[in-house]
Amino acid sequence: MDALNNHTPTMCPKETYRRRTIMADVGRRNGYANSVQPNRHPAAISEVDEFCNALGGNKPIHSILIANNGMAAVKFIRSVRSWANETFGTEKAILLVAMATPEDMRINAEHIRIADQFVEVPGGTNNNNYANVQLILEMAEITHVDAVWPGWGHASENPELPDALKAKGIVFLGPPAISMAALGDKIGSSLIAQAAEVPTLRWSGSHVKIPPESSLVTIPDEIYREACVYTTEEAVASCQVVGYPAMIKASWGGGGKGIRKVHNDDEVRALFKQVQGEVPGSPIFIMKVASQVR
Repeated sequence: MDALNNHTPTMCPKETYRRRTIMADVGRRNGYANSVQPNRHPAAISEVDEFCNALGGNKPIHSILIANNGMAAVKFIRSVRSWANETFGTEKAILLVAMATPEDMRINAEHIRIADQFVEVPGGTNNNNYANVQLILEMAEITHVDAVWPGWGHASENPELPDALKAKGIVFLGPPAISMAALGDKIGSSLIAQAAEVPTLRWSGSHVKIPPESSLVTIPDEIYREACVYTTEEAVASCQVVGYPAMIKASWGGGGKGIRKVHNDDEVRALFKQVQGEVPGSPIFIMKVASQVR
């Protein structure tokens, strides 16, 4: 058996438990902390500091909260341990803190077993735990970590998380909020792709050009608006240019909401308002359907 699987995460002292329940209006709702710092050799801490300084950094990362579970968390822990062993001669140079829901605990999830410590968080859907920005921020503060790794899915694409962590002086191991917001928007990401000369399907913004001197991170409002359609007749005209079949899409849509496939002008007139109504306030755009794709 992997030696890492034999590691037992540390548990929390009573005073930390009391502090957590005081911070939360309703104790269990926001989880409990298990925030005993396992002993690490002072030499490892010093080496991390020296490594950071040698690379021009100003904030050494000695501990990381893993705001994810399952395979994502396991792969991250193993990768960090492997890198730390190669770089510092010990796999425990960086303290790794897992988040654990009751469901994770019941199955004795691997990411909990191999972490240095864990924090208990509420169960249920991910908006109660791994996608909950406020909870992640509170867990990061309570465990006194230097950084948070969001993995993929869950809160990893929410630009509120890096901003919230930055305000507390905690490093977000991922892209800045401004980049995340731009690439998380369907219209903005398509414009950025075009500017970077990445091939795209024909769409209502195909004619829009971003000046070479512009940043590829943010899209000027006037340029963004050129790629949108605002009325039913504008949508019809755009579909005629793009070609049928086409998709009417809400930039803020997802999960099947704010998207309709249309085959002719009459369908556009019948369905455009439905797309607008499903995602109120969202910018709308038209994109050619990619037929027979694999």
